[in-house]
Amino acid sequence: MQDNGNPDSHNNRQPDTALPRFAVVGHPNKGKSSVVATLSQNDSIAIAMEPGTTRDSHRYPMKVDDVTLYELIDTPGFQRPRKVLAWLQGHSLSASDRPDTVAAFLTQHADDPRYHDECELLRPIVDGAGIIYVVDGSVPYNREHEAEMNILRWTGRPSLALINQIGSDDYSADWEAALGQYFQIVRRFDAVRAPFEKHLDLLRSFGQLAPAWREPLDAALEYLQALKFGRDSQALEHIADALIEMLGHQETARLGEHESASPLLPKLRQRWRDWQREREQRQRRAVEDLYQYRRLQRQESDLVTPDGGDLFGERTRQLWGISKTQLAAAGFGAGAVGGAGLDAVTLGHSLGTGALIGGLIGAAGSYYYSDKLTRLKLGPLSGGFREAVYGPLKDPQFAYVVLGRALVHWYEISQRNHACRDVLVVTEAGNHWLEQLERRDRNGLQKSLQSLASRRFDPSKRQRLIEQLELAQQAFAQWQMQQFQHRDDRVHD
Repeated sequence: MQDNGNPDSHNNRQPDTALPRFAVVGHPNKGKSSVVATLSQNDSIAIAMEPGTTRDSHRYPMKVDDVTLYELIDTPGFQRPRKVLAWLQGHSLSASDRPDTVAAFLTQHADDPRYHDECELLRPIVDGAGIIYVVDGSVPYNREHEAEMNILRWTGRPSLALINQIGSDDYSADWEAALGQYFQIVRRFDAVRAPFEKHLDLLRSFGQLAPAWREPLDAALEYLQALKFGRDSQALEHIADALIEMLGHQETARLGEHESASPLLPKLRQRWRDWQREREQRQRRAVEDLYQYRRLQRQESDLVTPDGGDLFGERTRQLWGISKTQLAAAGFGAGAVGGAGLDAVTLGHSLGTGALIGGLIGAAGSYYYSDKLTRLKLGPLSGGFREAVYGPLKDPQFAYVVLGRALVHWYEISQRNHACRDVLVVTEAGNHWLEQLERRDRNGLQKSLQSLASRRFDPSKRQRLIEQLELAQQAFAQWQMQQFQHRDDRVHD
């Protein structure tokens, strides 16, 4: 597991010269902290639009299983670059002494409050860090940045420039032409929205800056790819365990021999709903923690919201799970749900005589049973007491509501960058993604989910359920990419 921990001040540790370290520098409010947050996968880093948010340099190691892969150093922005450059030019005799002249500036101005920010950002570079210079490609190129870029070039350290697109305008071409005269490598990188593959491409670029960094950064790439795969797999385990518990959950209460059961039904139903909501939220938090999101704000509709007296209305099924029509159209036929058999529901005494609701035959059976959501079982206990049991919910579509919501949340989390501070809005799945699955895989998933609701699930089959959910996860991701491509095509048309 990754554990980035808390940032270390430069005063609290000695630099490891073998570790790839990168000081992220630039003008204030151009996205430096966003780049650090994304590349260190740390959502605790303060990101704001007000100048001066970062006043001291802080180190953020990227760790996997207690192995530090590389280190990002968040620095203040340049405040007086022209004055600093003038000092350097006035104290240098030739190009060969420029790195030493920068070091001399730090020594002479270490306690000068006028140059606090410049000293903070230059110190890790003089100590051996590479340079990541960040600019905003949505604003026009301005010569005022040339003093900064000249100072960085004087350090003699390996350097890379990132064009971070903050606004909607695009002046990236002008920036590329200018930056290419000062930096070894120039890349465009959206710190908030860049996909994971772009992170890896950027690391490969870092490896080109210095031969000593190539091997450790190649190892970092392997670690990060394995970490991403492992997180996706562990997320499935959290989803599987939540499904097992939620689909099989019951609420119980004890009744006296002659006590009426009627008042218990709404109470047990509410307790069941509250438990389902809480269990789903635990699953959400587990997945967010897995991907190192501990300060995330999320907006999501409540699970099990009454809709016209129905625990799950047809609109809810269409948005989150699978509708009655889709259940049949997607291929969940008699081969999938036939012979499921629903447990007998015995209603005693004040609730009427015993009744038996028969088994489902094919998907059409759900048309009847999915609307019969009120159930209460009564069974004998010792001492003349009886036990009232509410649940589990046998509606075949309930499992797809829970699964659909979980996959939407997982996908949004797995694609999100740690620099993003927007509230995560978990929306509905839309047109159904299950059609991406092969028919035999749909049927296998249906049978497993059905066994959960019937409380006949064998714990030894948990791994098989996870394997089926992996196919569903892949189908969902494929469906999401298709939706993105369709939207992108419409924009370009």
